[in-house]
Amino acid sequence: MSTPKPDQSPSTIADSTVLNKYKAAGEVSNSAIRKVIAACKEGAKIIDLCKIGDDALAGGLSTQYTKDKKLYKGSAYPTSVSVNQIVCHFAPSATDPNADQELKNGDVVRIQLGAHIDGFAAVAGDTIVVGASAESPVTGKKADAIAAAHYAAEAVQRLLKPGNRNMVVTEKVQQIAGAFGCKPIENMLCHEQKQNDLDGDKQIILNPAAEQRASFSSQEFAPYEVYLIDLYVTTGEGRTKASSLRTSIYKKTSVTYQLKTRVGRSAYSAASKQFGKFPFALRDCEDERTMRMGMIECSKMGVMQAFDVQEEKPSEAVAQVTFTALVTPGGVERITSGVSFDSSIVKSDKKIEDAEILKLLQTSPKIKKKPASKPAEPAK
Repeated sequence: MSTPKPDQSPSTIADSTVLNKYKAAGEVSNSAIRKVIAACKEGAKIIDLCKIGDDALAGGLSTQYTKDKKLYKGSAYPTSVSVNQIVCHFAPSATDPNADQELKNGDVVRIQLGAHIDGFAAVAGDTIVVGASAESPVTGKKADAIAAAHYAAEAVQRLLKPGNRNMVVTEKVQQIAGAFGCKPIENMLCHEQKQNDLDGDKQIILNPAAEQRASFSSQEFAPYEVYLIDLYVTTGEGRTKASSLRTSIYKKTSVTYQLKTRVGRSAYSAASKQFGKFPFALRDCEDERTMRMGMIECSKMGVMQAFDVQEEKPSEAVAQVTFTALVTPGGVERITSGVSFDSSIVKSDKKIEDAEILKLLQTSPKIKKKPASKPAEPAK
């Protein structure tokens, strides 16, 4: 694949060419995640599901912008499949422990993946329960977490409208999660997206620790911004811990450091050339063994960010909704999604009762245009 160009303009969705690239990437991601979801059946192996997602991303991208052979396009997030207490970032290689783990009916599965075209990325993440149906609905903690994540995501989309502020999103997400006996996972960040970068300057934190709440800056959403909403809720205390499963996802940071080892320098150069600043899985590298060795120094020195696999207590349930949202003068458009929430399948015995939040959820993500004022009639 072509490497990213150092300077590309225009770079915001105010320009139709940029907008169309975001939406095309969204179509690829949506198609890919739905293929993975459809394959999440009893007996399916995690590694095979990851391959379905990765292949669907590559196949979908191969049909987009075919006339421009030099256009930079590829994965914006490798397919990860995290089951039950494994919360996120599990994107194993074939040789990794648990890669051959088979799904069972009742398993809670979180899938995340993403594509980019010309550096304009669309990422999707969703949660399903294996074997769930109207005849065998999801209940209890699993239903509480999935419902909380769904309604919180709906609220976030409506709150991203221009002029609103990030800390209002924090407050409402916590209220909605609380209505279902859940908490957002602590310290998880949502970022403004930029071309070739999922971690823009503006941020939303959904469950800040006490010291973060005091120092986190209040920021206003503006037209033509793009946000990656990464929403996780748990029926537990809101804290996760690093799993013993091997880290497989990394991302280049903006830190500069002269790496000391040859394997570190080689790994950094290869990853930078192939993936730019997008997250990647070691399984996608030509020499996976060397890359894994090189990432030890790269992550230690901060030039690469390690996406450690996180886990929750086995007794709790975790749900994820991840999407890319476009903020425009006409409202907020969500360009990625998994499966539609179905209340006949997900049956929580809890509900939202706060009148203000219910009113918010009934509003449209679109912004109604104000009618043009009539010119004053001339005095007679």
